[in-house]
Amino acid sequence: MKKEKTGGLAGIIAGDSTICICGAEEETLTYRGYSIEDLAQHASFEETAYLLLRGALPSHTELTAYQDNLKQNRSIPDALKTVLEQVPADANMMDVLRTGCSVLGNLEQESSSRDALTIADRLISSFSSQLLYWYHFHTSGKRISLKTEEECLASHILHLIHGCSPTVFHRQCLNISLILYAEHEFNASTFTVRTIASTLSDFYSAICGGIGALRGPLHGGANEKAMALIEKFKTPDEAEAAIMDMLKKKELIMGFGHRVYTTKDPRSPIIKELARKLSEEAKETRLFAIADRIEEVMWREKQLFPNVDFFSALVYHHLGIPTEMFTPLFVMARIAGWSAHLMEQRTDNKLIRPLSNYIGPEAKAWLPLANR
Repeated sequence: MKKEKTGGLAGIIAGDSTICICGAEEETLTYRGYSIEDLAQHASFEETAYLLLRGALPSHTELTAYQDNLKQNRSIPDALKTVLEQVPADANMMDVLRTGCSVLGNLEQESSSRDALTIADRLISSFSSQLLYWYHFHTSGKRISLKTEEECLASHILHLIHGCSPTVFHRQCLNISLILYAEHEFNASTFTVRTIASTLSDFYSAICGGIGALRGPLHGGANEKAMALIEKFKTPDEAEAAIMDMLKKKELIMGFGHRVYTTKDPRSPIIKELARKLSEEAKETRLFAIADRIEEVMWREKQLFPNVDFFSALVYHHLGIPTEMFTPLFVMARIAGWSAHLMEQRTDNKLIRPLSNYIGPEAKAWLPLANR
């Protein structure tokens, strides 16, 4: 019997969650009841991760202890470094993270003494170390030290990239970006994590699945594509003419629209303002003006709004982050949300097994080989 078709599970409620809500009608986003605007303005990424993983904001004492714990977990085993050195220099950075996660899962296996929260914190602390160790080894031949005195993850990431402490403003920009990317309900990668967790598989396998899902260009990678698009043009007028031509040819323009929101992505105004300030600080406003014009044209012509990925491309660009590292940064933030969903799935687990809508041939009689 045919069932009602729902392409891509659009509009289907696939489970209960206490972690996040994306308000399609109000165009809001909250993490455990706290608005994304308040978190971006007041919180650190560490506070946000604590909230997602432990269900409440930390006290001052709890936050200090949590920051110290994350700081102590930044190094990676020598055996993992050896594997990362063997991963080819031209490997996709998402593949590097997937490999690093899998190897770490062998070296530090989930057990009664190494529970889910411990692993979540470990991956939050070490994903940037894994990627940047591989990156510097293959670009400069250096086996960099992964120990920095930076107090927060945003500073640690920028320090590992550039070899020095970032400015306070640059740290704040990356910190806010990590918060915006930390969680987003039952998106493709999170649902993948929950599906794998529902089979009672181990923590690392589920996270590797999430990385694999995020690697796909229809989920992660939009900010890399957006950066490539913005950099193609010399002026806003040139950009407008090209975008109009692309729309006429019905070409896909990455970084616009969203499966959940209808009029705006609530994260976009926050990241756009950071992009504007960084452009002004750098005294290089041309790219921002081009991006702003593209946003204007897309809304005027198609009523499509920029999602968080579009202006985050400019933020990362002005922070001196290589374009191919944009999507891995997504992982470094979203691991908090993935881990929270994995643990929630385990608390009241039921194997995720949807039905398909069969559209194949009707029943047929078997034909002997000689009669085919």
